[in-house]
This record gives sequence, C-alpha cells and structure tokens, in this order.
Amino acid sequence: MSQHQEKARIIRFEQLSEFNIRITLEAPLIAGSAEAGQFVMIRTGPGQDPLLRRPFSLHQTSSSGHIQIFFKNVGRGTNILAHAKVGEILDVFGPLGRGFSVADDRPACLIGGGLGIAPMLFLAKIVSSLSREHGQDLIILGGRTREDVEPLVEDFRQFGLALHCATDDGSYGLKGFVTDILRSEQLAANTRIYGCGPDNMLEVLHRFSTERKLDCQVSVESVMACGMGACLGCNLDASDGSYVHVCIDGPVFDTRELSWNS
Repeated sequence: MSQHQEKARIIRFEQLSEFNIRITLEAPLIAGSAEAGQFVMIRTGPGQDPLLRRPFSLHQTSSSGHIQIFFKNVGRGTNILAHAKVGEILDVFGPLGRGFSVADDRPACLIGGGLGIAPMLFLAKIVSSLSREHGQDLIILGGRTREDVEPLVEDFRQFGLALHCATDDGSYGLKGFVTDILRSEQLAANTRIYGCGPDNMLEVLHRFSTERKLDCQVSVESVMACGMGACLGCNLDASDGSYVHVCIDGPVFDTRELSWNS
C-alpha cells in the first residue's frame, strides 16, 4: 500500500457551521492511492506544538489531486486547523489504514453518526459509481443538531442514493438516532452495512447485523499518536481474545472481528 508524505496546500476552507469545518488540500500522491475509509495524519501546527500529528478520515478525493477533511473544532490541534488560511501548507502523511471493502453486487446501507459522517461521503461516491441498479442503496446520516447534518446533505444527494437524516433534538430530519431509521427500513437480505460513528452506535450496528445475518463493516474512531502501529496506543479487543490496532488493522473492521460489550 502506497503511503506518502506531502506538503499539501490549502485551496479551500469552508466554515460549514459554528464548529464544523471542511478543508480541501492539494495532495495528488495521497489522492491517487486513497481508498474510502482510510485516513491521513496531519501536523496541525507549523512547528513542534502540538508535537503529535492528528488523524483525519478522508472525506473525499478527486481525480485532480485534491483531498478533503471534515472535522469539528474541539481541541488544540483542530483549533489550529480551524484558523488556517487558504494558501497555507500542511504536512500530511497517508493514506493510512484499511478501508471499506465494497461489494459491487450487493445493496449498500451507509450510516454516519456525528463526525462519522466524514468518510461516508467518499464511500457514497464509490457506491454510486458501481454499474448496477441503486434502488436498494441507502444513506442514513445523524448528529446532535441540525448543524451537524444539514450542511453536508446536498453533497450526499448529488449521488442519487436514497437519503434519510436524524438528529437527537429533532431540529433536522427524524428526532432520534440513525439506528432508529435503520430498524424501520426493509433492507434486502444481502445488504451490506457500512458505518462510522460513536462506539455505542457501532455496537448497535453489530447487534442489528448479527440478528439480521447481514455483513457489517464499521470504521472505528480512535485517538492515535503515530498512525502506523508503532505506539500501540489504539488497541482494541478482538473477538478471538487477541488485540488489534485501529491504525493498521483498521480503522475499518468487520464487526465480527471485534469484541463488543454485549
């Protein structure tokens, strides 16, 4: 798998809501080898503060050599990025990790919760590009409030797949959770579920897919220090009693590979 360190220039900065931001970067080597579900490690500051890179899901790539990241301003590293300007150069390393394995002969159900929406846009593009009927494909997006979901809806609608939304407070779409919508849908028997979001959401997807005997892949969110398996800081319990590392064994896993609380 090709990995590259690039000095990537910011070519677009979008303040999508008060705390949610999307940045487009020129990174042709990364864009040319990336898969949906993979991530990049970005040095957010110009020097050694913060010392460690930050992981960001690949939100989208383009044939013109651009990559996008979508993030929430919640800490020191993301706050620095939130004040970046068009033309600035960021040190970006990637693509890293294992992405989604897309079945071209099965309906797809894409589920993104909160910042877990980020990699779903890249995946939606891949699913929509497959040469098959898309009548049974489905996208479900959710967040706490309208501002977590609505700014990205048109980007997903461009792919022509059925789209449903939910918010915790009911300010956009269904009042409730993405998993509430999932339970109400009549999925085809061979549907493959793809998800990314909070751990409790992923566990519900695991239980749901197990009950329905459906394949389910999830992208696990984790704090990472290196992104390459050296620091051993992103361990997860595996279903066979061993451990896996989110950065190199994931971030995408078949839910049957992981040990869940239930």
